[in-house]
Amino acid sequence: MSRGRTRTRVGRLKRRAEFLAVAGTHRKKVAPGLLVQARRHDSRQSPAEGEPALRIGYTASKKVGNAVKRNRARRRMRAAALAVAVPHVPPGHDLVLVARPETVERPWADLTADLADCLRRLGLWTDAGPGPDGPP
Repeated sequence: MSRGRTRTRVGRLKRRAEFLAVAGTHRKKVAPGLLVQARRHDSRQSPAEGEPALRIGYTASKKVGNAVKRNRARRRMRAAALAVAVPHVPPGHDLVLVARPETVERPWADLTADLADCLRRLGLWTDAGPGPDGPP
């Protein structure tokens, strides 16, 4: 479903080892709506040939709520990442977005602003794409 924009390919982190590798770098920033962990690709663990150079993983623990709330939190984080992180994070990184109890109820503008703020504080923000509110 293309809406006239070209979309950067984004890979997904799926295996536990990939999530642990990102957490092991201890590069994280916390915001009221979510927690962001980041890792730069290196020779030990990076995407295979032909896979996207930016990979994102999403996780929500039982602290967030029941299964319905956890799934909603992951869907909201995925949408926020596509709107904010993909256009602004340079290739060559893995990100893990961790839901917090506020992720489910936080207003959309605040959630995207939280993600943008975390990316800026991690030093991953580039001004190459549209702002957190969408395309200009």
